[in-house]
Amino acid sequence: MQKHQVIVIGAGAAGLMAAIKAAQDGAKVFLLEKMEKPARKIRITGKGRCNITNMRPEPELMQKIHPNNRFFRPAFRNFSNNDLVRFLNENGLETIEERGERVFPASQKAWDVAETLIGIAEKQGVEIKCHAKVLGLNSVDGIIQSISVESGEGVEQLTSDAFVIATGGLSYPATGSTGDGYEWAKELGIEVVPTRPSLVGLYVKQHNEKLAGLELRNVSLQLWVDGGCKDEEFGELSFSSKGVEGAIVLRLSRDAVDALAKKSKVQFKLDLKPALGEERLRQRIQRELSAKPSPVVVEALLRKLLPAQLVAPFAEKAGVSVTQKTVKLKKGSLQRIVSCLKSFEMEVVGHEGYERAVITVGGISLNELDSKTMQAKKYANLFFAGEVIDLDGNTGGYNLQIAFSTGYLAGLSVAKLCKASCRTK
Repeated sequence: MQKHQVIVIGAGAAGLMAAIKAAQDGAKVFLLEKMEKPARKIRITGKGRCNITNMRPEPELMQKIHPNNRFFRPAFRNFSNNDLVRFLNENGLETIEERGERVFPASQKAWDVAETLIGIAEKQGVEIKCHAKVLGLNSVDGIIQSISVESGEGVEQLTSDAFVIATGGLSYPATGSTGDGYEWAKELGIEVVPTRPSLVGLYVKQHNEKLAGLELRNVSLQLWVDGGCKDEEFGELSFSSKGVEGAIVLRLSRDAVDALAKKSKVQFKLDLKPALGEERLRQRIQRELSAKPSPVVVEALLRKLLPAQLVAPFAEKAGVSVTQKTVKLKKGSLQRIVSCLKSFEMEVVGHEGYERAVITVGGISLNELDSKTMQAKKYANLFFAGEVIDLDGNTGGYNLQIAFSTGYLAGLSVAKLCKASCRTK
């Protein structure tokens, strides 16, 4: 049975950071990854660009963290967004800040973020073993005694002074995130909050497939639940083959998914002209009609106001015919056009699965962890970090910051535990 000082399970953002910090503080670290290479999810995040973090000040940043940002504060204060950017810059990865205070690698390549972190870990003496699948954890009297690991050498038992579980959630399972950490926690009697996909595309009722691929900018989207407006976002939206996605949809998806699970009525109201009130919009339409030298059809009018791909579905929703001449439009029809431009309604009936979800909501209950150390309250030498925890953020770099901050704090804590253990031996 092999003995190690610290074993970190999962070589994603949280696991790599935990391993790096523990090694920096003097611990001998063994990092296990079941896939063929570390940091698989980092390499594809942000459509291959990797939104590393967000530079909003702490009070604003905390508003984007769920379900309990107070739990996250100790981790963030130990390793903030400024600390993360400085850490990466000092280790050779240049970064740039873009709109929305989002930080990306200057190279625009997520691969470079992954390779930088792996390089730092190796320089710190972290031993990384891939194709190593952890089968389970073995405990006695509140202490994790060993883990069972399957690799090319067969199944072996590994012991350690401390363990960090950073196995991620269920999103993008092809990268290795298959919920292993949740199952181990349940077997250990640790509460796991039910999981669901988030930052995910949503399906809408009677969706017009002709809209697939259409991208809209500078639009406003309201989320309505059981007849009341829950939230509103401004920005970019795109249509998929079954519904809607894009930045503003992702930001509203957490509440939408939860509402759907409760069998609530979920609706989107899309404002296609948020810069104009209804009266100004009516005036603009009147100007368009007055500017025409001869009668035109509704389609020509709508093409002045909307992308061509949206004209026919919009006319159908507004209850007007695209071939009708505008001079014959009644006042009620014009009002329906205006109303539909300001509130293009879509009933939300479902969502994409974990295969396309950016993150997993739910996970190891925060009540089971010490926020100042990331230590499991029921097991003295067990720590958790990253997406496996019931802690998530909006799109825009917040989730990777959660992973890096909690990973850093877990690494700091296990190193302290190991030092204390050495002193008592």
